[in-house]
Amino acid sequence: MSVEHENSRFKLLGFENSKSLAVIMVVSTGKIVRIKLGDLLRSELLDDLSKMEIKDVYRKFYSGGTAITAYEVSDRHERSWMTYVVLNLMLFVLYVFTNIAAVKLVYIEYFDVVVTPGVFLYPLTFLVVDLLNESFGLRLARRAIYFAFASNAFILILLAAASHLPGLPDWSLDEPYGVVVNHVASVLVASSVSFLFSEYVNSYLLCRIKELTSSRYLFLRVFFSTFFAVIIDSFIFCFIAFYGAMENSVILQMVYVQIAIKMCFAVFNVFPAYGARSLFKRYVTVNQPA
Repeated sequence: MSVEHENSRFKLLGFENSKSLAVIMVVSTGKIVRIKLGDLLRSELLDDLSKMEIKDVYRKFYSGGTAITAYEVSDRHERSWMTYVVLNLMLFVLYVFTNIAAVKLVYIEYFDVVVTPGVFLYPLTFLVVDLLNESFGLRLARRAIYFAFASNAFILILLAAASHLPGLPDWSLDEPYGVVVNHVASVLVASSVSFLFSEYVNSYLLCRIKELTSSRYLFLRVFFSTFFAVIIDSFIFCFIAFYGAMENSVILQMVYVQIAIKMCFAVFNVFPAYGARSLFKRYVTVNQPA
């Protein structure tokens, strides 16, 4: 079996020594199952595990559970979980920045279009969610989405409360601050709704395509999941954030421009997706500390 073998359907998480059980994760859904070591060695699940995982299964089985491996449940894969935390923080930072930056509208005279600064970075959130799906499964990816959504809602509440605090008399920035904060609040509401729907669709389609293709053709699931997600996100965000403040024709123009820009990122996201998967396999999955 090649060292470059990829866990397409199942991943070994650890062992429960007291019951001689192996803890297996279904990659496409994030579901955790427990199976006896003897049954695992006789099942087809073993063929889908990596070379190192198979070695540890045999070590556990023939040692009667006394052998120490890199996949102990108590260890919980420190590198793996640190990677999960880092991806969560990246999603949160990108999400919050693009929301706040959306207050400023940018006019690109050469193309005669109006966009927000966040449109150039927001598509990276789809890449982060794709990486979470690929490495940790649908369940943990959705938890990251809910975490970013809840954080955004909390920031919205804090900004709304801060805007009602009494300002310093004769402070020239008090009124502009209130105007900016009110617009930020409307943008945060719009982005929260669009983010939740678009990222949910993105993560679902990614896992669904992954199942249909038996974990092959990464570029297909990254592209098509992002393709539908950016369309949903652009329409929901622009109309909630700017409806009534701008003419519908201008809003539609913003929607079309955002979709065009984000689709370019959908193509670009394929390359870092392959690179990140390779790095994850090399430095996180394989080199777990014993």
